[in-house]
Amino acid sequence: MPAQLRRINVRATYETPSSSLDILGSLKDVKTLRKHLALVAMVLLTPALTACGINTIPTKEENARARWADVQSQYQRRADLIPNLVETVRGYAAQERTVLREVIEARASATQVQVDASTLTDPARFQQFQQAQDRLSGVLGRLMVIQEQYPDLKSNQNFLALQSQLEGTENRIAVARRDYNAAVQDYNTTLRTFPSILWAKTIHGGSKPMQLFQASAAAQSAPSVDFGGVNPGAPPPQGAAPGSAPPTSTAPAVGPAPSAVPAPQ
Repeated sequence: MPAQLRRINVRATYETPSSSLDILGSLKDVKTLRKHLALVAMVLLTPALTACGINTIPTKEENARARWADVQSQYQRRADLIPNLVETVRGYAAQERTVLREVIEARASATQVQVDASTLTDPARFQQFQQAQDRLSGVLGRLMVIQEQYPDLKSNQNFLALQSQLEGTENRIAVARRDYNAAVQDYNTTLRTFPSILWAKTIHGGSKPMQLFQASAAAQSAPSVDFGGVNPGAPPPQGAAPGSAPPTSTAPAVGPAPSAVPAPQ
């Protein structure tokens, strides 16, 4: 092989690795540049996405779940008070077995039906939970009425303390349910209004509307009023005071008409 060709071959042998290294270096520079550009884009886009409400849906969803935890806490507090309350009433009014049994059964039913944060979007499960809790509220109301028939029970200090705690818990339950409904209504509205509905249909597509507490059937029904057969629409007699008894008639009884006297001839 001529010397000139050998020099060219040797030069190509030594120059090829250098070109490969240059190419690899260029590729690394491109990857590094892409990483830097992605980081810069993330920094620039984060405030814009936040301003567009991308975090609104998960924030309000977590707030509604926190309010639900308050509801569960108060219901559990009420369930814990019932056994001591039943035993206290049984000591003074053992003959009220029916009401006591209904309270125990309603408590067992209410504690068996559980709704956690993951099932708040299930209408059937949520309605079952509310019905069980409303039933327990109803029988507890009947249990509280019993005290009027038993003076010793009404004056018992343990019963009075449990009654006070139960009333306070019922008030806390009402407040917790109200706060939960407000948070859920705000969250559900966010899922349906612009611009947050765009995120609800894309990034937060798994977020579903939550269920609200509804008024019980007893609260929705109108109270029945019995007027004892009195027509409430009839106006009172003239000159009579409102609420006074109607005056009795003082006119003499009318007898049979007298026979006609024949005229003299």
